[in-house]
Amino acid sequence: MDGRDLVRGVWEIGTARGRRAWRAAWVRRRADAVGLARRGAERARVPGLLTGTEPRPGGGVLRFARSELLVRVTVGGAVFWGWDGAGPTPSYAVVGEGPEPDPRAVLEPDTGGGWRVVSERVTVAVSRQGAVEVRTPGGTVLRREAPPRWWEPVEPGRGGARWQVRADVPADARFFGLGGRAAGPRLRDGSYRLWNTDPKGGFGPGDDPLYLTMPVQWVVADAGTHLMFHDNTWDGHVVLREGEEGAGSGADRPGTTELRAEGGPLRCWVLVGTPARVSQVWSWLTGAAAVPPQWALGYQHARWGFGSAAEVRRVVAGYASRGLPLSAVHLDIDHYDDHRVFTVDRERFPDLPGLAAELAADGVRLVSIVDPAVKAGDALHTEGLGVGERGAFVRDARGREVRGEVWPGECAYPDFTDPAVRRWWGGLYEERLAQGFAGFWHDMNEPVAFAAFGDATLPRSARHVLEGAGGDHRAAHNVYALGMARAGWEGLLRLRPAERPFLFSRSGWAGMQRYGGTWSGDVESSWEGMRASLALVLGLGLCGVPYSGPDVGGFGGSPSPELFLRWFELGAFLPLFRTHAAIWAGRREPWEFGPLVEEAARAVLAERERLRPYFVTLAHLARRTGAPYVRPLWWGAPEDRRLRDCEDAFLLGDALLVAPVLECGADRRAVRLPRGRWYDTATGAAHEGPGQVLLDAPLGRTPVLARAGSVLPVRGEDGAVALEVWAPARGRTGGGVVVRDPGPGFEPGRVERYAVRWAGEAVVVEDEAGEPVAGVVVRGV
Repeated sequence: MDGRDLVRGVWEIGTARGRRAWRAAWVRRRADAVGLARRGAERARVPGLLTGTEPRPGGGVLRFARSELLVRVTVGGAVFWGWDGAGPTPSYAVVGEGPEPDPRAVLEPDTGGGWRVVSERVTVAVSRQGAVEVRTPGGTVLRREAPPRWWEPVEPGRGGARWQVRADVPADARFFGLGGRAAGPRLRDGSYRLWNTDPKGGFGPGDDPLYLTMPVQWVVADAGTHLMFHDNTWDGHVVLREGEEGAGSGADRPGTTELRAEGGPLRCWVLVGTPARVSQVWSWLTGAAAVPPQWALGYQHARWGFGSAAEVRRVVAGYASRGLPLSAVHLDIDHYDDHRVFTVDRERFPDLPGLAAELAADGVRLVSIVDPAVKAGDALHTEGLGVGERGAFVRDARGREVRGEVWPGECAYPDFTDPAVRRWWGGLYEERLAQGFAGFWHDMNEPVAFAAFGDATLPRSARHVLEGAGGDHRAAHNVYALGMARAGWEGLLRLRPAERPFLFSRSGWAGMQRYGGTWSGDVESSWEGMRASLALVLGLGLCGVPYSGPDVGGFGGSPSPELFLRWFELGAFLPLFRTHAAIWAGRREPWEFGPLVEEAARAVLAERERLRPYFVTLAHLARRTGAPYVRPLWWGAPEDRRLRDCEDAFLLGDALLVAPVLECGADRRAVRLPRGRWYDTATGAAHEGPGQVLLDAPLGRTPVLARAGSVLPVRGEDGAVALEVWAPARGRTGGGVVVRDPGPGFEPGRVERYAVRWAGEAVVVEDEAGEPVAGVVVRGV
């Protein structure tokens, strides 16, 4: 128990729920004492010297004195290696059986008694001691992993091996990724835990870990960009240390990255290339991103504490009467009957289907929260006991049902690593659809079990099915929410096969994008919280989850009008644009902050609606290419060191650069520009990059710049999709891609490609057939 646990525990003991949380914490501790074997004395092991090799398709097996290593280069250039028999599958992250080996890649001798596998895009070299190097085709080393080290219990039956692997990267390298990190997007020196965690209150930049962690690491250096994914779901820590280039003739100090895992397989994937190439291969490896319904790319309003159907109607009417567009309203746990999932409080919401139909007639959808914990003893719990051979719920090492304290009281936890449980749970969404809900947000699914001290989650000794392999919560914890998302997604597909589901989840793991998106969780209402929320969106996008966004205004506090409006401006350029607040926090309706904020919010919402077709295009491109909607400035030029260090601006697709105001009282801000010409969309002024410019940013306006030659699909005055083109520089050309929304189903959408060029004194836009396109709005001339 640390000091923060002690303070929280003393505070909570005065409440009934707090006393139950104390009891739950002690029960969990006792369960682990009984269910987990003490490791006792351990011995360290390293691979030893190379003793032999066995060529296989795409690479081969290298045998060392005390270990063996499988190396495989796959079609598409992804590299896999695994120690001690670990293969690419089974995996919660990798789709199917994974990519096929590249038949052109062969294992061959290397210098110094080592071996290597050479392919078109990457070379993997293994030394005779077990060090692994990843090289470019030209021979430049992107990463050098030292031989791994394992710690194994001396006595049999005391558990599996813990392990550690350490790598050197170029001295100029910068680190990104690892899921949702408040300290990002560039990850500084420090230790980052790989354990999905509810931080118990509003978080800021100094809090780690958060709800959605992933062992997905981007390394960006002059020599090239690569992604390293350690496919291991166990608890662990990544320790990062940036390098330092030597002055004059001094030697460089390389950057280092070290992963320590408490168990599980030591296996990894490495992807090498441009950022666009890496993201495309990552999407191919772990699954294409779900495309949200078109309405989910509009503005959404949520609140814990609506209280009644009458309050929902009042808020929606407030938006309508003020001419503020609204796409959805989210209902939190207070619409449940006594906080029990898949129920409705009939007194406060006597006709929820009628309310949903009434709102839908005005273009507003209802979205329901869904928590995983099921109240012990109620009808749903009884139903779950009859699922499969052992019931639907997680059990302890002695076969007893694991219980935890959550909002409804004492609860059981469905085991989403069991296919039978996922199918049962997915069928429960039929009740939500019958209530009129059009979308779903999963909460409390790290999973959370209130505790007065220690981790607020299930005992580590709790038993899970793990797709038939069996195991405990140490292996299942980080993929619990991923399994819940899969259950909901697959259930919704069975119930409404003609409609794309809308689902986003607070927690998850690698591959989460297959089933939907995520959001920031309970970010604090502060300027630092706003900055942290942007870091999360950028980091999650790099890790393959393109649809995300923060609680605009923060979750638990009462933002000032200035902070709320600046956050609102930022949210309008992020994929998930949603205000949300706790039951004890200040309100989030724009008019609650005064007439000036209301008027500015009206302009912000109008711009979001105007750009809705662009967001539709980005959503479909994310599915096709893996590229996130929101990208770091270095996306197109990772060799530019100044862009790698820029964390307060981002690219929205290829066409726009957004520079949000993240400081109190600022009315101007410096903006770092990538190479090329950029137009200030507010003034039309042209600026040349690379370089830095100072732009006006009065309250109510975020600096947004358009890339010269870009094509933007926008909503025209008649509501139809129109094209807005920004003139290329003289002597240059441009172009862009537009994807039309195919409707509510799963059709891929029609892709239109356009070219932009100067013809005399006019800018001409042509389609794929070379025919001029009429009705285009040209700006920047």
